[in-house]
Amino acid sequence: MTSIQVILAIVSGGLVGFVLGLLGGGGSILATPLLLYVVGVQDPHVVIGTSAFAVAVNAYANFIPHARAGHVRWKIAAYFAILGAIGAYFGSLVGKLIPGKQLLFLFAVLMIVMAVRMSMPKKKEEETGNAGEQVHYLRVVVIALVVGVLSGFFGIGGGFLIVPGLIFATKMPMIAAIGSSLLSVGTFGLTTAVNYSLSGLVNWWVVVEFVGGGIIGGIAGVFLANRLSKQQRALHYLFSGVVMAVAIYMLFINAEALKL
Repeated sequence: MTSIQVILAIVSGGLVGFVLGLLGGGGSILATPLLLYVVGVQDPHVVIGTSAFAVAVNAYANFIPHARAGHVRWKIAAYFAILGAIGAYFGSLVGKLIPGKQLLFLFAVLMIVMAVRMSMPKKKEEETGNAGEQVHYLRVVVIALVVGVLSGFFGIGGGFLIVPGLIFATKMPMIAAIGSSLLSVGTFGLTTAVNYSLSGLVNWWVVVEFVGGGIIGGIAGVFLANRLSKQQRALHYLFSGVVMAVAIYMLFINAEALKL
């Protein structure tokens, strides 16, 4: 890698870490396009394997300050992470079999779904949580497995699905869902990355650079998370617009995937 690529990898990692720390999810969805179109990694499968490992480390790093602040519901977070890791393993097995262009095209479709989901108004209980938390274990199992499969298939942490999933299944407050989700984001990403690394589809130098930037960005994101709590919706709208624009670009670039 050139020195410019190293700098770009660090900056890209910082952006992903910042979003993960600030919003509790979503940043990982940008890791793949950043590594492809900014850093310049060519092989889509190497990009997915590399980004999965980098996102896992960033998520675990961001998880620590949330845990110290008491934002983690440990029991449900562990259940969700373990069940989802099983789904992530099988999802990553399938992902490695899909041609690069087709995988990126499907990834862009997922980004659009995510952008729309983030821009939708949230119900009051989703923003604040209910005073009495109730755990619906069947919901936890189903949501964890589904999100895990998607995470493994696309090499993402899945935080943007885990946070609303935790709220839906447990009625926990938003800040608790964000903190708890990071354990699953890290576990899903690590499971996917290990599977890809066994096939030689991880660029370890990029991982180190991406993680280095991500840790710094994550600290800044967590620092601002509580202070900008009242502006969370505006931040989500802004981020969803960025994701939508990147997704449209990826659809255009990978349109050949539609050809038989």
